[in-house]
Amino acid sequence: MVVNAARVSFKKQSTTLEERDIKLINYLAKHNHWTPFAHPQICLHIKAPFPIRTQFFKHKVGFVENEVSRRYVDDDPEYFYPRWSSRPTNMKQGAGDHVETDLQNKAYLIYSQAIEACNNAYKDLLKIGIAPEQSRMILPLGTYTEWYWTGSLAAYARFYIQRSDPHAQAEIREYAEEIGSIINGLYPVSWQALTNYGKAVD
Repeated sequence: MVVNAARVSFKKQSTTLEERDIKLINYLAKHNHWTPFAHPQICLHIKAPFPIRTQFFKHKVGFVENEVSRRYVDDDPEYFYPRWSSRPTNMKQGAGDHVETDLQNKAYLIYSQAIEACNNAYKDLLKIGIAPEQSRMILPLGTYTEWYWTGSLAAYARFYIQRSDPHAQAEIREYAEEIGSIINGLYPVSWQALTNYGKAVD
């Protein structure tokens, strides 16, 4: 798809990937010719807690998403339990090192009690007849959501390069690495070319 899109102006088409095609893919990636990489489309079904989903949705160019809505569903929510980290002292955002076991346990207790209270309140609102679209307002940010995320190969490369960076939040880095592994299995030559040159395609 990538090489055929690149060569369409010459009305040429490849049916199998040959060495010259691999050279062309690497040339396109190296020189930031992104449009041929915009033709392959990948659709993933993703589940993540809301704060991480927000980071996904900041990537708009080349992506569309359709998400589960608690206006329409009221099944039991699922909650994310993080591994707790300290607040950093040298930056305005982000997290420091993971805290020791005793503090992990204390944080877990505080968090799980809050989750239980919110979850019970959510169910109680539904029981007394409050609409799901309003009852959901009590749910915490740690609630999981899920969506279909469709984007071009070029767009996923931009996402991967930015969100696998060491400065990105740890949780979104885990998603980025998993997504990179999936797409590398689908488009190995193009994915390696796009990511090895270390620049996002714009």
